[in-house]
Amino acid sequence: MANRTKTLRIAIGLGLLLVIIAGGGLWWYSNYKSTAMPGKMKPLLQVSSVSQIKDAYDVIVTGTDPEGVAAAVSAARNGLSVLLVDGRNREILGGLMTLGWLNSLDNNYSPESSLVPGKHNFLNKGIFQEWYDRIEGTSFDVVTAANAFYELVRQEPNIDLLMKVKTMEPIVTVGQDGMRKVTGVQVIRQDGSRHNVKAKAVIDATQDADIAAAAGVAFTIGREDIGDPKSQMAVTLVFKLRGVTQEVWESFGRHKDTGIDRMSGWGFPEMWEYPSSNKDKVRMRGLNIGRQNDGTILINALQIFGINPLDPRSVEEAFEIGKKEIPLVVDYMKKNFKEFADLELAGTAPELYVRETRHMKGIYRLTMTDVLDNRDQWDRIAFGSYKVDIQSTNYQDRGAIMMNPVQYAIPFRSILPREVNGLLVVGRSASFDTLPHGSARVIPVGMATGQAAGAAAKLAVDKELSFRELSESKQDIAALQERLNKQGMELKPLRIQPPAYTKHKAYAGLKAAVSMNLTVGGDKNEGFDLDGASNAQRFVYQLNGVGRLHSAYFKGKAADSLQGMSNPAEAQLTLEQAAAALGSAMGLPQNPRTTMQELLDRGVVKQDTVSAIQDPKRLTNGEAYMLIRDVVANYAGKTYD
Repeated sequence: MANRTKTLRIAIGLGLLLVIIAGGGLWWYSNYKSTAMPGKMKPLLQVSSVSQIKDAYDVIVTGTDPEGVAAAVSAARNGLSVLLVDGRNREILGGLMTLGWLNSLDNNYSPESSLVPGKHNFLNKGIFQEWYDRIEGTSFDVVTAANAFYELVRQEPNIDLLMKVKTMEPIVTVGQDGMRKVTGVQVIRQDGSRHNVKAKAVIDATQDADIAAAAGVAFTIGREDIGDPKSQMAVTLVFKLRGVTQEVWESFGRHKDTGIDRMSGWGFPEMWEYPSSNKDKVRMRGLNIGRQNDGTILINALQIFGINPLDPRSVEEAFEIGKKEIPLVVDYMKKNFKEFADLELAGTAPELYVRETRHMKGIYRLTMTDVLDNRDQWDRIAFGSYKVDIQSTNYQDRGAIMMNPVQYAIPFRSILPREVNGLLVVGRSASFDTLPHGSARVIPVGMATGQAAGAAAKLAVDKELSFRELSESKQDIAALQERLNKQGMELKPLRIQPPAYTKHKAYAGLKAAVSMNLTVGGDKNEGFDLDGASNAQRFVYQLNGVGRLHSAYFKGKAADSLQGMSNPAEAQLTLEQAAAALGSAMGLPQNPRTTMQELLDRGVVKQDTVSAIQDPKRLTNGEAYMLIRDVVANYAGKTYD
């Protein structure tokens, strides 16, 4: 009898497993592999603001982008009174995704597969997963998304939502220790009424960390931290096309080097060759296509250069450039691709898709070595795994995939300013170096940091701790992580297999080279090519990059070492040539040329590095990076670890 019961239980268990697998497979097919029609168009929910705001709240969250929604919902669910306030002229929640029309997600996938076949297994989960489960998939209808954000907010009685204020500024006091502290936000409403609203904590979830900047938090701008202060990634004006029948949608998937699923399309790489009418300001790239439920599609591909998103006049210029160019782009698409022949322009996004502006100088700044190492952090509050995607900065630059991590941690210290108390900064303007920001800037990471910030506020309020005190306590950070795990996030310590490149003898050099933007790995990290042969021209280009970043030390011209060389791009890099190029970059006298022995005697190159070179007549890329690492560490005093 017992055996029969056991057998029955096993059979039932297997049956349930098969049902789950079958259901998962059906769900996966209907949502991803299927190219069936999208869902029905839903009415847009009208967002209501609170009529009266209180004099004080436990937490004020500024900005209604996805990160702000996550922060407000998290704080409210943890029992705090919350004011969620927005200073832009918005009618709906969701910001970049619903008004910038960035309707395709750059997701953070776990290295561990989902138990449900075909279903995505995201990192972090939590409030992001709740929102994601309400939309169509990795691309979504912006009305669905806006409604999902609003539903998350309005179901929380602890949140007062206030939209479309004229201005919002931090209220800042200075303590006896000289430290500034944000104690609330001054709000001026549309009717001109002024409100000084106090708070025990403020979470800045604006795209550009406007509240933090006004409070005196330090930032770098754009690519300043890699020696390119006048550059930042292009902004994009997303545009809409109408007339997309099911037949048209399926035709996209038959185009060469292009693919589709039910809601997403990608490809048409020929658009890189679109003849821009203004090459100083605008170009097209391959298409990212997000389907809408009303038979339209959104195209994320128009790159606009030289725009300062912090300057309203420059933003207006970007709209003017985009709206002038987009009709030309659509005409080109209609004439050159049969798939677009019958489609018509249906509008442009109300807001720009801005990829970067400010990068906060927080207690901890996420680095490229963190991402390369797939490094865990003791105070982890989120994980990232999206590729390090650096978009174009000018017409000649096609951007780059710096590398593709497995999984890395975002520390609590990266949302905490160095010199201002009472404030946390979440989203793309948090404390990330420019290059790792290419991965950490994505919305799912930002929503995870927002959820963590809301929970951290609860812990700080209950324990009467400053955020700085919280960040210094391993016991309290552990309590924060436990709280977040119980509330749907997954913040267990990392356990992943280190990538092969981390075991290479030149890995220390690679870390320096990638951190200084001297090499890129691509989607599969194969571009590092540590054992491939370097050449004289490439080494000089790399030293030019070092010179831009460490200009106080490398005042010479590395190219002087190429004099008399007919074809440096074909000349294998020798140890002798490398020494001459390093000496030229350092500004050392070159008559006679600098020798490696001289660099060894000066202590700027290690003997171990030279001894590890297998063939002095043919240096590899990895060996070249090791030489650069030594000189930057021992001459300029900067080590990338």
